[in-house]
Amino acid sequence: MSLDPDRPNILWVSFEDTNPFYGCYGDPVARTPVVDGFAEQSTRYPLAFSSAGVCAPARAAVITGMYPISIGAHHMRTTHTNPSVPELPTPYSVRLPAHVKCFTEYLRAAGWYCTNNDKTDYQFATPRTAWDDCSATAHWRNRPDGDQPFFAVFNPHNTHESGMWPGMLDEITFDPADMVVPPTFPDTPKVREALAQMYSQIEIADRYFGQLLAELEEDGRAENTLVVHWSDHGPLPRGKRWPYDSGIHIPMIVRWPGRVPAGEVSDRLVGTIDLGPSTLSACGLDLPRHMQGQAFLGDAAAPPREYVYASRDRHDTAYDRVRAVRDHRFKYLRNYYPQQPYVGWVPFRNAHPIMQELLRLHTVGELGDVPSQFLASERPVEELYDCAADPHEINNLAADPAHRDTLERLRTECDRWMAEVGDYGAIDESEMVARWYPDGVPEVSPPLFIAVTPTDPGRQPIETEAVLEGPALVQVHSGVQGASIECRLDQDPHWRIYAGPIPVPVGENRTIHARADRVGFKPSPEVSVRVSSVDATKPDTT
Repeated sequence: MSLDPDRPNILWVSFEDTNPFYGCYGDPVARTPVVDGFAEQSTRYPLAFSSAGVCAPARAAVITGMYPISIGAHHMRTTHTNPSVPELPTPYSVRLPAHVKCFTEYLRAAGWYCTNNDKTDYQFATPRTAWDDCSATAHWRNRPDGDQPFFAVFNPHNTHESGMWPGMLDEITFDPADMVVPPTFPDTPKVREALAQMYSQIEIADRYFGQLLAELEEDGRAENTLVVHWSDHGPLPRGKRWPYDSGIHIPMIVRWPGRVPAGEVSDRLVGTIDLGPSTLSACGLDLPRHMQGQAFLGDAAAPPREYVYASRDRHDTAYDRVRAVRDHRFKYLRNYYPQQPYVGWVPFRNAHPIMQELLRLHTVGELGDVPSQFLASERPVEELYDCAADPHEINNLAADPAHRDTLERLRTECDRWMAEVGDYGAIDESEMVARWYPDGVPEVSPPLFIAVTPTDPGRQPIETEAVLEGPALVQVHSGVQGASIECRLDQDPHWRIYAGPIPVPVGENRTIHARADRVGFKPSPEVSVRVSSVDATKPDTT
């Protein structure tokens, strides 16, 4: 049983598309007894934010610890196509810089069993090296060694925005009359029913969370497991796909017995981009210096943030570019396309019943002043909101002389952040893709095997079978810059991250299987070598 405090287990439970609509956050409508009880055992972070208001850019940041604008993962839906807009440079997979990995590779190399059940949506094909198991059946209970520490991720899908579509739920368990309709939406039966359906889906996800916590208790792992509950972004129109708080404000609740205070509320700014670094820090691993997220847990925790940052770019068929900076109170947004309306053509978004109500009432001139702001035909270059006094971000203070200093401070910080991390949004998407793939998608070449023995320093690769003068080591090598290698031995079906030469003791035979991956490349084929090791000091009696 893995009870080493220096090698904790980690469990992430992320609800899709969920603002903190929970009782423990003061929501008057929610029924979330599991999350609320969990919060009593945990530290809750009310100032937690995603780096993007939509799935794939947000999740690219989580899995890499890098802002999506800095790695070219900022456009939403790169692997899909729409026949109505064949001019888009899709489909393509983001090609990460050679040194950027899925952070789970560092955990796997250090001995953690890493599973994902089973949402990815990273803007790139999930490399085989990212997870020991990435499937609908992935679970920490499936690890081959029960004493091995684990990192397990569960992503219930039902709270996705599509869960508010008509017919997606057999029973709505909330009364639409009890809904609190935000001032940014019209108060109509269709809006109320969609909100009631949203809360019903969250109630279902809450019960699922409870099942996972119960399994952790059953396995005797609760005391040595860091449990993090979070969401990728918000769910509603003017929320999802946008860097308003309704798009990026997310729950973040952390339970870690003996390491994180129970029942505490932190005023620390945190971001989902910080999840990967925080997990590595909690496990006692060094943080790669290229990561732009920062740890808020463990021995490598950084000083508290002053700001969090977010971005918005192409969503499906509609191009845009918005950059945002938020401190504890104020939010600054910069619109790079002020001449275009907030609402472009995004067919998937238009399936949302609340979006349909916004568009219907706008068409007939009955929407109302506040909801109409989102349907405006143009926008200001800059927006500034006091998120404490104006949580729905309705009153733009950018032109208010009383807030001139705040505007200039956040404007300067936005410039500084973009210069520091780099911003692929400054170039055309088609140009970016052409830089990555001028000759099509490359393939990772098969790994090589190199034997090192007392008489041979390993100057040449070995072929498919070799007898070595032992004791011997077998190195596995890829000549593709940034490629990651997985190996498995003999008949063991379990692949492991290659983290150093494989010993072949005298008198043993080993079959070593290897394969390599790099994000943005086709994975290599699997190759293998059979090696045996003999004692060269003993005479051959055959």
